[in-house]
Amino acid sequence: MKAHLLSNKSVKQIEIVKVKDNSSFPYTDDVSVEEPLEIRVSYYYAEDKKESRNISVTMRTPGNDAELAIGFLFTEGIISSHQQVKSTYFPEAECSRNSENIVIVELTEGCIPELMKADRNFYTTSSCGVCGKGSIESIRTVSTFHNHTKQNTEVSLETLYQLSEKLQSFQNNFSATGGIHASGIFDLEGNLLALREDVGRHNALDKLIGYALSADLLPLDDKILVLSGRASFELIQKAAMAGITIVAAIGAPSSLAVDLAKEFDITLLGFLRDNRFNIYHSGSHFKIENLL
Repeated sequence: MKAHLLSNKSVKQIEIVKVKDNSSFPYTDDVSVEEPLEIRVSYYYAEDKKESRNISVTMRTPGNDAELAIGFLFTEGIISSHQQVKSTYFPEAECSRNSENIVIVELTEGCIPELMKADRNFYTTSSCGVCGKGSIESIRTVSTFHNHTKQNTEVSLETLYQLSEKLQSFQNNFSATGGIHASGIFDLEGNLLALREDVGRHNALDKLIGYALSADLLPLDDKILVLSGRASFELIQKAAMAGITIVAAIGAPSSLAVDLAKEFDITLLGFLRDNRFNIYHSGSHFKIENLL
């Protein structure tokens, strides 16, 4: 896997006024681009009958849109493997901007998507007010890797302490704008394998999982997922769908994220920075070297 490179569609330069102390001056600043992406799925529901359905509209940073669409469909349980994907493409439209903001995932013949999952069997906003226990149970029923035999993993303290700094050093768009999230996959020696950025933390992870799914790399049970911010229920849900067993967040986890990590036996670390971190759940197959 290769680290993500800066996309010129991800950053926009605007003219602003900087204020410092008692003075002000004009300045050209970089800001993160945010635009809607409509995700559609196209499939045959009969031998010669095809249908296209709008599944979701998400606000995202342009770039890696096919990965985002595929990752979203997978982590939402609408598809279960990359073999079900025939192609991804942008439709023709009179306005090029409209075309770039719509992505269609065409499924292979005979594959019928689990469209009921599109009605939000997963609860992806903190304001939805649903029962946490019900949310966790809904994930268990569709997770491809729920019963997957987990590998024993051992990571050194030194490796863990370096992850946050390494993630930030590869965050090209964050370095330019200061306003974008990242999800990165590292091996157990702390080498960055892939990174994706987006204004939406859930989109960044969907892009990363979409890439791994397309490259037939799932489950990621011998890798470390590092999140640039907090660990929400939504992100742990997506990690569980991808078979990820170690999640390290630079920010704090939510209570429901901790509950979900315990349910799926995912090692969950938080506040990973400045040679410290909290262990919110240590998976049964996880061990930290040199930890007293």
